[in-house]
Amino acid sequence: MISDQSLSRGSVPSAVTSAAPSDDALLVLFANGDQQAAQELTGRLGPRAFGVALRVLGDRSEAEDVAQEAMMRLWRIAPKWQPGKAKVSTWLYRVTMNLCLDIKRRQRAKIVPLDRVPDLVDGAQDAVEQMQDTARIDALQAALMTLPNRQRQAVVLRHIEDLSNPEIAEIMDISTEAVESLTARGKRALSSALAGRRTELGYDDD
Repeated sequence: MISDQSLSRGSVPSAVTSAAPSDDALLVLFANGDQQAAQELTGRLGPRAFGVALRVLGDRSEAEDVAQEAMMRLWRIAPKWQPGKAKVSTWLYRVTMNLCLDIKRRQRAKIVPLDRVPDLVDGAQDAVEQMQDTARIDALQAALMTLPNRQRQAVVLRHIEDLSNPEIAEIMDISTEAVESLTARGKRALSSALAGRRTELGYDDD
C-alpha cells in the first residue's frame, strides 16, 4: 500500500520566519500600493498554485495559465480583503481548483501519455521527500490522471500539498466526511494503479 510519504512531493512553501509578514499583511500592503509585498506574496503562493494546477491538469502550459489567472484574481480582490476572515492560501487554492474545473468542463478528461508529463521543479524539496526518479514521477502523475476529478483534487490537496481535511473541505465546498471518502478512494485507486510497479518505483510495501 502506498504511504502518505510516497505520495507527497514535499511541497514546501517559501521559508517564512516568525518575523516575516503574514499572507494577510502582504495582501493589505499590496492593496495600499506596496509592489514589494506583491513580489513576496507571488514568490510564496505562486509556485503552490502552479504545483496544484499541474497535478490536477497534467499540462504545464495550462497550469501556468491557471496559476497566473489565480494570482491576478487575488490582486483584484486585494482592496476588499478582510484580514482574519479567511486564509489567503485557502482562497487561492479554491480559485485554482475552480479554474482547473473550468478547463476540464471545456475539454474531455484524458490520461496524459507518460512522455508528456513534465517534472515538477522544486529546489527546496528535502532529498528524502523527492521523487526517486523520472519514471516514478511519470507513473504517479499518470495514475493521478486516471482518477475522477474530485478524487484527484482531494488527493493532491491532502497527500501532495499536505492540507488538513477541514481546509480541503472549505476549498472544495464539501463536508469533511466527503473529503475523507474522496481521499481514501483516491489513495486506494492509486495503490491499485501502481501495484504492478511497486518494486520498480521503490514504493514501500507497508
